[in-house]
Amino acid sequence: MKKIVSLVAASTLFFTACDLDDDKDFDPIPTGEFTVRVENIQAGKSFFNSGTTDAVGPGGTLSFSFNAGKGAYLSLATMFVQSNDLFYGFEDTGLALYDANGDPVTGDVTSEIMLWDAGTEVNQEPGVGTDQAPRQAGANTGAAENGTVKLVADVMDGYTYPANSEVIQVELAHDGGSEFTVTINNVSDMYALQSPIAPGVWAVHNSGMPIFTKDQAAANGLEGLAEDGANADTGMFLADNSGYVSPFAPGVFVLSGAGYPLFQDGMIQAGNGLEKLAEDGGPGDLDTYVASLPTVLGHGIFSEPVGQSGGAPIFPGDAYEFTFVAAEGDYLNLASMLIQSNDLFVAFDDMGIALFNNGVAVTGDVTSQLKLWDAGTEVNEYPGAGNNQAPRQAGPNTGDTEAEKVMEVNDGFTYPAVNELIRVTISAN
Repeated sequence: MKKIVSLVAASTLFFTACDLDDDKDFDPIPTGEFTVRVENIQAGKSFFNSGTTDAVGPGGTLSFSFNAGKGAYLSLATMFVQSNDLFYGFEDTGLALYDANGDPVTGDVTSEIMLWDAGTEVNQEPGVGTDQAPRQAGANTGAAENGTVKLVADVMDGYTYPANSEVIQVELAHDGGSEFTVTINNVSDMYALQSPIAPGVWAVHNSGMPIFTKDQAAANGLEGLAEDGANADTGMFLADNSGYVSPFAPGVFVLSGAGYPLFQDGMIQAGNGLEKLAEDGGPGDLDTYVASLPTVLGHGIFSEPVGQSGGAPIFPGDAYEFTFVAAEGDYLNLASMLIQSNDLFVAFDDMGIALFNNGVAVTGDVTSQLKLWDAGTEVNEYPGAGNNQAPRQAGPNTGDTEAEKVMEVNDGFTYPAVNELIRVTISAN
């Protein structure tokens, strides 16, 4: 949305100054039309989190933990070493971490593990083949197959493989909040065919097939992982495409001559609409509130992404713009919710930023003056995984209520730097 605010008071002062042109000691108050551009500059990511795992020898165990919200899936892959290019994993779409009722999935999930053939090397008898570790002369020494990823049961290579549960056991625990722990046990020491489980990879995601796609050729390092237990390439691919990404919600801007129209640092903010903006991305109540303040000279809502019609959040690559007229002595502030949070928003200092400096309009990139604020109205959860954060929450205002002071966020979680999330630039006519 592009919104113009006329400042009657500033215009009156300007024209009065022109009428008194014969007064050589009277300088007109500078005024100007400003356009503010608010851009979501984050790089889009395909997956939320990922990592690598170490090898697990017979009788050994390993664990890794992560946070994941409702709607998330876990994918993993780890080589069955006594083979040419077989690996253990869930379905290519991963394992749902919450059931249909929204409850965390826990317990022994070994039954969801499958033995896959990467289709990159011709199979030999398991535990005997000369191109299988540890018997092969070196990495990638078997006959190339040029096939696709399939369940080993569908390959029909004539060999007999141990049941998955005779080699690997996978357990999933819910640690509270949105945290899970996966434990992988190598149980092959109990059976005739002992086999290490090679270094592997895992990914948490909301959609897609991050590690492999059934009936398609192995990609992104899967060949090395499945043939030789080399997880570095796949791990790097997943890491490069994993991370926190958040839209920004429609927001409010305000022009003032004094005071703290949107919020005051270190004060509990109640009843002015900040809670609704910071928790649920609703700017209307806060905009109505600032309209009643005597120090407010102009205000408005920005809600329509540039090039789009209708109100919507801005995703990576999108931007809002709004326009207004201001005069020397006016301050600008704005507030927009960081959607993948409970009650965080970006804004300048509580008073805002001056739009003129000794009569010269302030222009350019002002992102360095933005801060990430905590409204203090809802208990924070893990960024991007909390189940009381949009889009996972059941409805507006559903998180655990708190009554804390507005402050820069300091909750023990890690967030990207503000200048990695958003850019705000000002131009003047």
